[in-house]
Amino acid sequence: MTNGNNTPRAMNIEQVREYTLSLYGVTEDQPFGDDNIVFRIEGKIFLCLWLGEEMNTLAVDARHKFACKLPPERNEALRERYSTVTPAFHWNKKHWSDIYFEQLSPDLVAALIKESYELVVSNLPKAVRGKYQIGN
Repeated sequence: MTNGNNTPRAMNIEQVREYTLSLYGVTEDQPFGDDNIVFRIEGKIFLCLWLGEEMNTLAVDARHKFACKLPPERNEALRERYSTVTPAFHWNKKHWSDIYFEQLSPDLVAALIKESYELVVSNLPKAVRGKYQIGN
C-alpha cells in the first residue's frame, strides 16, 4: 500500500476491519448501534471501530478512529508521541485509546490492533489462551 511517492498510504475503514477479522478467533458485532463495529476474542472486546466521522477533533485532521485496549503505560507513551492517539471517548481512558488511524502508518495501525488483541488474549483463562499461541 503506497502512493506514487513510495510512502505508505493510510489504512481505510475496510482495511482496518479486514485486518482485525484476519486475526484468529475474532468475531464482530454491533451492540452499541449501527455507527460502530465491536471486535471480540472469546467474547471480550479489544477494539471498537467507529463508522461515522469525527467533525471537531482537537487532535488531528483525521476523521475516522477506533478505540483499542492497551496497557496504561503504553497508552501514555503513544499519547505523548502521537497527536493522533487520544484518551478514548466512551471507554476507560486509562486502558483505552482512540486511534485516528488515517494519520498513522499502516504498519503502526496493524501493530496496535495486534497488540490490543494479544493483550486481551493474554488475560483469557490459560485453558482457552492456549489455542491462540500467545501469552503461554
